Amino acid sequence: MSRPSHLEQVPAGRVAGARAVADALLAARRIVMTTHVNADGDGIGSEVALVHLLRALGRQVVIANPTAVPDRFRFLVDPVDAHERTSEASRAIRDADCFLVLDIADLGRLGNLAEAIRTRGIVTACIDHHVSPGTLPEGPRLVDPSASATGELVYDLAVVAGWPIEEDVARALYVAMLTDTGGFRFGNTTPGILRRAASLLEAGVHPERLYEQVYATAPVGRIRLTAEVLQTLAVEADLGLAWVTVPPGAMERHDVSPDDLDGLVEFARSVQGTRLAMLFRTLSNGRVKVSFRSVGDFDVAEFAHQFGGGGHAKASGASIGGAMEEVQQHVLDAARAALARPLLPR
Repeated sequence: MSRPSHLEQVPAGRVAGARAVADALLAARRIVMTTHVNADGDGIGSEVALVHLLRALGRQVVIANPTAVPDRFRFLVDPVDAHERTSEASRAIRDADCFLVLDIADLGRLGNLAEAIRTRGIVTACIDHHVSPGTLPEGPRLVDPSASATGELVYDLAVVAGWPIEEDVARALYVAMLTDTGGFRFGNTTPGILRRAASLLEAGVHPERLYEQVYATAPVGRIRLTAEVLQTLAVEADLGLAWVTVPPGAMERHDVSPDDLDGLVEFARSVQGTRLAMLFRTLSNGRVKVSFRSVGDFDVAEFAHQFGGGGHAKASGASIGGAMEEVQQHVLDAARAALARPLLPR
């Protein structure tokens, strides 16, 4: 069987969106890219890849994020520069003639930059793989919830537009794909994402080196935080429910950032028989952030909707107003009720 070309790998439903986004970016003079608060490897990798792609085409491109880039992704971002503090990011937004929002389609996840983007009145393109109707201003969209990562869609954009994927681009896209599939371990790991990752290796990516930079450079505080959080593990085996909680003050005690919580909910999900795993933590604004993960047929994106959240079928989240104790009780009661319902035939 002959190997399909890169263009043949792009699903037909993505081609029109990719062309519309490419046309908008090429028509712009100064492009400002952003992603959601507490950016992850997918959002950052997608941003950095597009900086390299668009600067090679002669466009002025800057990254303006609402929150700081996690330290473990500095090796990607430092060579291209990024505005992380709100004042600098807002100034960059005022000078833009095109926005590109990555890995999120909702203004509410753009922090203090949301209002500036909403009121600028310029084309706002979006590339995203989440299940959300979106609340961004008008503009072209390359959105497909079947994609394993936003980095997969950026890869397809480059293929459709005919933009070469050089080593710097490949490295950033590989990080995007690696992190959003949990190191190509999660249920969203598809033949398509693996074929794209293989092509990135052919472009010069060193997988072991990138793994070490992303996953094997943990500060000691992250390890101590992990130990403390795991002490809170609670399991209701009869329902397949497990959860952990970040104790009050733990992040300050261990001098860590929200990025250092990445992956902690996976310990709860790994408990034998678990169908729904959760991580609870208090945010600086007094709300409670809940991360949801599932095993099997339980759809955590649908479950999160009742709390104003969303995401993917197996990985989702919500930010809920209230004190930790009352929010936790409310969410746990809803989880118990949902897990007690019989599964519908597929």
